[in-house]
Amino acid sequence: MRGATWLMAALIYGGGLRVSECCELRIKDIDFDQGLVVVRGGKGAKDRSTLLAEAGRGELRAQLGRAEALHQADRQSGLPGVWLPNGVERKYPNAGCEPGWFWVFRSHTLSTDPSAGTVRRHHLHESVIPSGCISVALGSPPF
Repeated sequence: MRGATWLMAALIYGGGLRVSECCELRIKDIDFDQGLVVVRGGKGAKDRSTLLAEAGRGELRAQLGRAEALHQADRQSGLPGVWLPNGVERKYPNAGCEPGWFWVFRSHTLSTDPSAGTVRRHHLHESVIPSGCISVALGSPPF
């Protein structure tokens, strides 16, 4: 693995994230100052914080920069903001247009939001990280 998939594996392995939790991370969920990753709506629909591993922090900063740049390009091309959970869009109508709500690991293609019928960019699918390969990819022996 290399690139975004390696970075995802490093976050999963270093912070104890589930693959789905890593795929659904938003820019605002990464806190370099505190060294934390906030996982929203994890197991049991609960939020939690976990450690942001030292490994890959430079790559993660670069990834966030690329995500913000793509968010700006999407906004300039007239795409709506990202999908927001649990009524956040009703309470804060412009939140989906703010860079912090954009996905850290965004899809390279656009898709249609089935609930609203809106074409927008979503996060990467869990299938980008094959099952069982994280420990091998990071140099640890498999369990």
